[in-house]
Amino acid sequence: MTALRGLLSHPRFYSVVAELDGKVVGSNFLDERSAIAGIGPITVAPGVQDSGIGRQLMIDVMRRAERQGFPGVRLLQAAYHNRSLSLYAKLGFQIREPVLNMQGEPVGGTLPGYVVRPATFNDLDECNRVCRDVHGHDRAGEVGDALARGAAQVVEHDGRITGYTTGVGFFAHSVAETDDGLLALIAAATEFSGPGFLLPARNGHLVQWCLNHGLRIRMVTTLMTIGLYNEPSGAYLPSILY
Repeated sequence: MTALRGLLSHPRFYSVVAELDGKVVGSNFLDERSAIAGIGPITVAPGVQDSGIGRQLMIDVMRRAERQGFPGVRLLQAAYHNRSLSLYAKLGFQIREPVLNMQGEPVGGTLPGYVVRPATFNDLDECNRVCRDVHGHDRAGEVGDALARGAAQVVEHDGRITGYTTGVGFFAHSVAETDDGLLALIAAATEFSGPGFLLPARNGHLVQWCLNHGLRIRMVTTLMTIGLYNEPSGAYLPSILY
């Protein structure tokens, strides 16, 4: 509930609700802070699922993204939920890759040659550069929010910024040029906010490292996109909002 209140009060989140007989029975959000929009979380009350409400909530935010001119939209879908997977595919979303929700106690430690420190607003341009190099676009709005609340960190290697995080957790994202840079950010985290963090299953090196350090896989999600998508050329942790 705290997370949803934050989304409802944020000026760069579009929100929509579904009502039935005067009661709210569903909601959906569109994260409009960066170049690529992120959908979710979407909720539908148990008693009215499979009634078309979820579809209408999705169509509403997709139309909003189109009106706002976003070149691409992304979401993370709970892999066990076959109905939502089918719905999103019917609406035109393409399946990109499985993403693991990792959970456990912070690992602690450092990686030789890598320095993790709090980010400042002076680092914003470099953070945007790293994100553009990896994803083809930046996430300046999200990074700016994390800087304002003191949650952002950067990792430096050979005297230059090679990655950053807005907080290692469910509603935050991280980007690095290499696996080692991302590993340094995870190792330096003092907490994993929310129910853990999200790690692309393709990154076998980091998946194995996390499991060997006591973390466990809580659930599997599916990254799905519509419109512009660039295959990542580095290491990253998405947020549940993407």
